[in-house]
Amino acid sequence: MNRRLCPQTGVVYYASCLLDDLGVRHAFSTRIGGVSRAPFDALNLGNPSGDGPKDDAASIAENYRRFFAAAGIQGARAFVHQVHGSKVVRVERGRPHDGCRQADALASNDPARALSVRVADCVPVLVASADGRCVAAVHAGWRGVVEGVVREALRDLRRMGAREPFTVAIGPCIGRERFEIGGDVLDAFNHTFGGSAPVLRRFGRRGNADLTRAVRYQLIDEGIPEVRIDSLELCTHQHSAEFFSHRRDAKRSGRMAAVIVPAA
Repeated sequence: MNRRLCPQTGVVYYASCLLDDLGVRHAFSTRIGGVSRAPFDALNLGNPSGDGPKDDAASIAENYRRFFAAAGIQGARAFVHQVHGSKVVRVERGRPHDGCRQADALASNDPARALSVRVADCVPVLVASADGRCVAAVHAGWRGVVEGVVREALRDLRRMGAREPFTVAIGPCIGRERFEIGGDVLDAFNHTFGGSAPVLRRFGRRGNADLTRAVRYQLIDEGIPEVRIDSLELCTHQHSAEFFSHRRDAKRSGRMAAVIVPAA
């Protein structure tokens, strides 16, 4: 179960009851409550890549400040240059972190760090160990899903000696009805998931994919109990007043963020 929270600051975000029970600070942002102007209004936490309009850095920084304050997040933000792959970066306790490293997941046991990934239709996944002291933040688009970025994040936590069972929160992403895919992507899902591929085939070489279900399948296959998995069943493409969506708005889309902090 997830909670939609609206502090007096005006910033709206979502949180997982399961992660709350562990005492792990975390949040999934929306687009509500920031200072950015159209088309990035209002709580924009990142710029689209390539050509096109850009939000100014001062607005994005202020939006992060408001988001963290509303969610009670403390610590230095740790992030990566996301590339739709399966690499995991370890954020080491007491060591400097390079936000320019290319990866799509971060793992850490440093309570002074707030691990953060940016999304605008892709799946944000937050993971915590049984004691909350080891956590991971994952950005999983369809490429990351079929390449196994969620599995790699879990395996990196295990290499850190994280206690199991893990608790996982899956944030808002594009829903199956709005995520139309072509034949190459259908083939990639079928190669990864076989007969249980979470896809709906349509006429010809077209179809739809369910990213949330795909991530859930991989978590269960990695031994995560279903009762330890939270998922927010809200479509970023459909709910335009609350979420940014790259597929809906293309180069005029801002970014949300998912953030998690290891327990002390």
